[in-house]
Amino acid sequence: MAFTLIIILFSAANCFEKQIQISVYSLVILIALSTIISILVSFYIYDLSGLYELKWIVLTGNENLIINVNAGFDETTALIKNKFKGADLIALDFYDPIKHTERSIKRARKAYPSATDTISVITTNLPLEDNSADKIFVIFSAHEIRNKEERSLFFKELRRVLKPEGQIYLMEHLRDTVNFMAYNIGFLHFYSKNTWLETFEDAKLIIKHEIKITPFISTFILTKNGNTI
Repeated sequence: MAFTLIIILFSAANCFEKQIQISVYSLVILIALSTIISILVSFYIYDLSGLYELKWIVLTGNENLIINVNAGFDETTALIKNKFKGADLIALDFYDPIKHTERSIKRARKAYPSATDTISVITTNLPLEDNSADKIFVIFSAHEIRNKEERSLFFKELRRVLKPEGQIYLMEHLRDTVNFMAYNIGFLHFYSKNTWLETFEDAKLIIKHEIKITPFISTFILTKNGNTI
């Protein structure tokens, strides 16, 4: 879309007076730079930073059940399963085309279908027993829950499922200055840290640690009682 817009503006610039042409060319440069920066930042985050080496996960050796929750675009289940070789792992997909209407997730689901053993779930009613999960991972997916009430109920469900000494790993971009610089208005797709803090508080979850793998990503390690294994 950016490339098409650049071509249109560049082609139409000659139709205007010189002063307007300068403004149009300036806009073209701005769009081009913004697009290039977004691509380079994404390349750094997802390909160069070591994000998917999962070194940020703390292992205890006592994990029996791991839950990985996604919105239908799942790049991490196989990696997490390899990390916790002695534990059972369940992948959950909460995507609902009626509730979760962002175009980006629809494109991602179409390009990369979920694994056959992934379980489709409802965010407000997870089919898991109380106090059953040692670790729950929600990686780049919770922001797809755009409704505040649904998001709150979802995290309450995560708390219900989590063992008393378990941990929830929430990884997200934040709606902050560095992500604005990287993604321009695209940063509006993310939530601010204050929004996440309100969600955690409402679900009675406590931040045990916050990890910054890169300046563009925050990982919140949450517990239900302030303790960790």
